[in-house]
This record gives sequence, structure tokens and C-alpha cells, in this order.
Amino acid sequence: MKYCGSLYVALNKEETVKFYNEILGLRVIQDFGTNFTMTGGFAFQTLESWAGFIGMDSKDIKLGACNGELYFETDDLDTVIKKLNKHKEIEYIHKKKVHNWGQVGLRIYDPNHHIIEISESMTCMCKRMHTMGMSAEEIAQKTGLSLKMVERYLKK
Repeated sequence: MKYCGSLYVALNKEETVKFYNEILGLRVIQDFGTNFTMTGGFAFQTLESWAGFIGMDSKDIKLGACNGELYFETDDLDTVIKKLNKHKEIEYIHKKKVHNWGQVGLRIYDPNHHIIEISESMTCMCKRMHTMGMSAEEIAQKTGLSLKMVERYLKK
């Protein structure tokens, strides 16, 4: 058995592609019409097509259940936030905040009401903490990462 990726429902293909391209810098790498795959390997299926696959009426498919997310990391969260601020249609779950393990991130909805998390990369998090005066051991304690992993991030 081999995991091959995740598939999400898209209400509007063009709007979904535009969002992921303009906001996250992703592009379509495979396009089968009602099914398309983005860089990163996750795919979308149009609502009507998905409903047909699973034998349901499209009105019975519920989006926005808030029971999962697509997770992205960046080495430049501030630039991403500036880009998001140019798009007034973006709906936030929460703006930039520091999680209890120390990573800074935010959550928004995509046009299909799927949750998107955008957080600083683990490398950036570790380097930021180190710059603030924390030792590798303290970073490992705070984040739950192994000391070996923290040291690896700090060397990048």
C-alpha cells in the first residue's frame, strides 16, 4: 500500500486555481477537467463530479466542517501576510499568532471553505528562537522537537 495524495471538493475550479496560484504560489500540474492536481500533490474534484463518484446529490455534500486543514510552511511569513492583505475577500480563522510550541502561523479559508494553515517553517522558528537567546536545548524543550532535529534546523 502506498499513500498517493489527498483530494478535496472544489465548488468553482477557476476560482480555486486562482486562489492557490495568487495566494500560495501553486500551479496546476495535472488537469483532467473535473479533477486537477496542484504542486504539492493534493488534488481537487469539482463538486458535481465528486457527487457522481460517491453516489450522492451535490446538495448533500457539506463543506466547511472545520475537521482538517491543508498545511503550508514558508520562510517568509511576513511577505505572505502582505500578499493576503491585498485580498480583501480572504476569510480568516485567525490572523498571525504564536502557538504554544512557539511556531508563528495563521489560518484562512480557501474559496471552498477548506482550512488553510500558513506557518513559518520549522527552520525559521528554531532560528528565531535561537536569535532571541534560547539554547538548542531550550528550543527542543519548548517545541517538542528532538535536540538533534533542532540542531539540524539551526545549521540550515
